[in-house]
Amino acid sequence: MVFEEKSMKDKLGRSVLFRNARPEDAEDLIQYLKITSAETPYLVREPEEITITKTKEEQFIRDKMDAERELMLVAFMDGKHIGNCSLMSIAPYKRYSHRCEIAIALYKEYCGFGIGKAMLQIVLEFAKNVGYEQVELEVMAENKDAIHLYEKLGFEKYGTFPDNMKFADGSYMDAFWMMKKL
Repeated sequence: MVFEEKSMKDKLGRSVLFRNARPEDAEDLIQYLKITSAETPYLVREPEEITITKTKEEQFIRDKMDAERELMLVAFMDGKHIGNCSLMSIAPYKRYSHRCEIAIALYKEYCGFGIGKAMLQIVLEFAKNVGYEQVELEVMAENKDAIHLYEKLGFEKYGTFPDNMKFADGSYMDAFWMMKKL
């Protein structure tokens, strides 16, 4: 869905612009996936696994813009893309129409300044306004900062996925399933 732009000041007083992703953002979003995947062990892919083409990313963005109940919200500071938060339907079935999921990531240098919280608040309000009743997410159990933020926003843990991810060194990491009623 197309989202009306909003802006805010982060904790350092810097201006942040929020808007929906546009096809012309495709290259930036692909680069963002590669960089953020390298910055943290909490995302599902290794940087070399991100092989999406610009054309496919442009189509993915158009699909989000055309969807009535989905949103890819991007954040910019001084014209630079700094992160995004996506709202997606769980499935296209009536029995699941009350549920949606969110995913968020920022470049590491922009974490801890209130930007992620603002993005989540925008997306949660959007979800409620388009008729969702509950929002779900998966978070790595060791991602304490994210878990703390989600809990402050009203999410609760409802389950654990043991050994959710396996890393190249043979180690594993659990994940939590969290949900918030709207």
